[in-house]
Amino acid sequence: MPTMTAGKAAPHFKLLSTSGEKFALQEALAKGPVLAAFFKVNCPTCQYTFPFLERLYQQFRAQGAQVWGIVQNDAADSRRFAKEHGITFPILVDDHPYTVSRQYQLKYVPSLFLIGREGQIACSSEGFVKADLLEIQKALAKLLGATTTALFLPKERIPEYKPG
Repeated sequence: MPTMTAGKAAPHFKLLSTSGEKFALQEALAKGPVLAAFFKVNCPTCQYTFPFLERLYQQFRAQGAQVWGIVQNDAADSRRFAKEHGITFPILVDDHPYTVSRQYQLKYVPSLFLIGREGQIACSSEGFVKADLLEIQKALAKLLGATTTALFLPKERIPEYKPG
């Protein structure tokens, strides 16, 4: 489990997206919960996980959910990653020395943090954990007063876990 777990206050941060747009966690939380997904473009587990995060984004964005990829690579590589994996949510760049990643006490990528409007971490996960993604989906639905649809399709063979 990540060091920053449920119930802890999420560190506030401001980052630029790959397109140069400014994003500030504190301002975003006024609009709804934020799922912060830390990753690296060359991480196979990140590459596997992010299309499922895109599904979550598509499922809940109309109700106000925000999904942010927070990358430890440059903007050009990150834009290629997003295009290759069909990612439409914002990708924010956490440049060296990875200040925001350090605030969140990352040990592995991907690391996911669902942050509720009040600024508390509602759930967190490291690597790909099927049960954790389902928990994040359920928590998003509860925070937004929304209903869920299938995150994993019946024809897909989804492992229970892939380490980061």
